[in-house]
Amino acid sequence: MTDQQPAGEVERRVRVEADGHVATVTLTRPEKHNALDIPMFEAILAAAEQVAAEPQIRAVVLHGEGKSFCSGLDVASLMSAPGAGGDADSALSEPVPNRFQRVAYDWVRLPVPVIAAIHGNCLGGGLQIALGADIRIAHPDARLSVAEVKWGLIPDMSLTQTLPRLVAIDVAKELTYTARVLGAKEAHRLGLVTRLADDPLAAAQELAREIAGRSPDAVRAAKRLLGEAWGGPAEETLTLEAALQHQLIGSPNQLAAVVAGMSGEPPQFSDPV
Repeated sequence: MTDQQPAGEVERRVRVEADGHVATVTLTRPEKHNALDIPMFEAILAAAEQVAAEPQIRAVVLHGEGKSFCSGLDVASLMSAPGAGGDADSALSEPVPNRFQRVAYDWVRLPVPVIAAIHGNCLGGGLQIALGADIRIAHPDARLSVAEVKWGLIPDMSLTQTLPRLVAIDVAKELTYTARVLGAKEAHRLGLVTRLADDPLAAAQELAREIAGRSPDAVRAAKRLLGEAWGGPAEETLTLEAALQHQLIGSPNQLAAVVAGMSGEPPQFSDPV
């Protein structure tokens, strides 16, 4: 992946561009509001793997081209696709048993922060992808829904790992049982959305650049700490805190952060190996 160059293998459904240390991953099926068909699923997985393999990337922005972030499943396409009834595959990396779950959960597992810029429709599988991001910035007019019950289904793209950290179980049940569509302001009030912005893509990219200006070692460790320790028992979370801090103290990037903080000069960080 080179600066400002699309990744050819995923360009048909997803475009990946790097600008310095920030990668922007764009869903590119605007004529279908970025609805999820099999090629889209495969392209999103490839994009996540590509970004994960690039050590110079320190933050990722995830958004949709056209009028919507992602309108959810392309139901007609998926129902007619081979293997539509299930995709459990023990050969895929544990603990995620199928590629449909990985489309959302790979963003959780990515070692660097992911910011979703949401506009238009963010429904069903599209919302589950957005929930896999660390932070969600939404346009005030965006529409969000846990929409699967509308199609006689349950949310099965890792929502059980992401939604419980954001809302109480009664809220999750109401949203899941009804498939009702939320405006972005209500979604923000409930905690599904981090904040609102009139230009969510610009706001997400600005935040990504700010994060990318910090020590990549510290940011990666912080994502791991919060991801693994949030809500866990003290004997485990405090041990992880101490272990991660021990790895950082005195390391080249930690010393570079100290030098920059003391001198006022821009920090000179090395990318993780």
